[in-house]
Amino acid sequence: MNTRNRFVRRATVGAAAALTLAAAGCGATTTTSGEGEAGGNASVEEGFTIGLLLPESKTARYEKFDRPYFEEAVAELCEKCEVSYQNADQDTSKQQSQAEAMLTEGVDVLVLDAVDAEAAGSIVQQAKGQGVPVVAYDRLAQGGVDYYVSFDNKTVGKVQGQALIEALEAEGKADEGEIVMINGSPTDPNAADFKAGAHEVLDGQVEIGAEYDTADWSPDKAQQQMEQAITSIGADNISGVYSANDGMAAGIIAALKSAGVEELPPVTGQDAELAGIQRIVAGDQYMTVYKAIRPEAQVAAGMAVALATGEEYDGGGEFTVTEVTDADGNTIPSVLLEPTAVTIDNIEDTVISDGFYSIEEICTDAYADTDFCTSANEG
Repeated sequence: MNTRNRFVRRATVGAAAALTLAAAGCGATTTTSGEGEAGGNASVEEGFTIGLLLPESKTARYEKFDRPYFEEAVAELCEKCEVSYQNADQDTSKQQSQAEAMLTEGVDVLVLDAVDAEAAGSIVQQAKGQGVPVVAYDRLAQGGVDYYVSFDNKTVGKVQGQALIEALEAEGKADEGEIVMINGSPTDPNAADFKAGAHEVLDGQVEIGAEYDTADWSPDKAQQQMEQAITSIGADNISGVYSANDGMAAGIIAALKSAGVEELPPVTGQDAELAGIQRIVAGDQYMTVYKAIRPEAQVAAGMAVALATGEEYDGGGEFTVTEVTDADGNTIPSVLLEPTAVTIDNIEDTVISDGFYSIEEICTDAYADTDFCTSANEG
């Protein structure tokens, strides 16, 4: 079944919003009126344990940003709280075992970024059976979670698709050649939303010559799929490539270069990985999608603290709590943040101004002679 989002008002992200939850502390919640059967027995004064389950480490964001931002937000909301952390390395069975271990250890609330949203339903049900509430983080796990925080994932796909159209129009190639679509993992519900959003923009505007879903978001598999597309379509006939994220874009670009393509077609991405930003600086990748992870982690921390202490998360005045319906028909209180397209034209106004990366991190020796880095260092 398709996830159906019902928006009251989309949450917006800005510099002030990114800091609000940490500053607000537990004042970002109000006493609940009977919502949530699990949790509610812990206190900030005595502290408690939050289990954080992340899905994989191939995508740089989880270890570099999500985990530390979440731990930082929890520490500011609840000084005596502890975070029990595990990464599943894209293994569904491993994540199940990690969750069971955390529940055995007695965590008070779980924050779950599922490897497989459907399979994670058993984790959610097991947690519920033990009175432990669950926050779905970034991906909407099935089973009836208590809260959900992510980005407007269909909008992510639309942003990617629109950027690709704009790049083709700028090159005068909107009506030429064919594009290749290399989507994310079929076990990730977000990937389905990215794909659907991209199709809403691309269908009828460009000719899609080949399309693939990529298990595990694997750059190596994306490279193989791009090689297949080159063989079937012909390198000279590929006008653009929709890549669902930056890691796969790396494999796609490697395949194009190996095929002898000197003038690369525009390639999309997502996650604003450092390597992705550097490929944009070098002219190899056209764009990425920047999702401000700090506010996402802060919202998740606020939701977790509220659930553990028997309060209702209300967004703290900066984030709008809306509702989504999961694949099982459960209505989930949710915060959906807005993504931002990043091209060579707004790197400084996004990932650099937000402190995601510094000029020095981007402009290493390999990129020092690019126009972007030369201009940035002169400034």
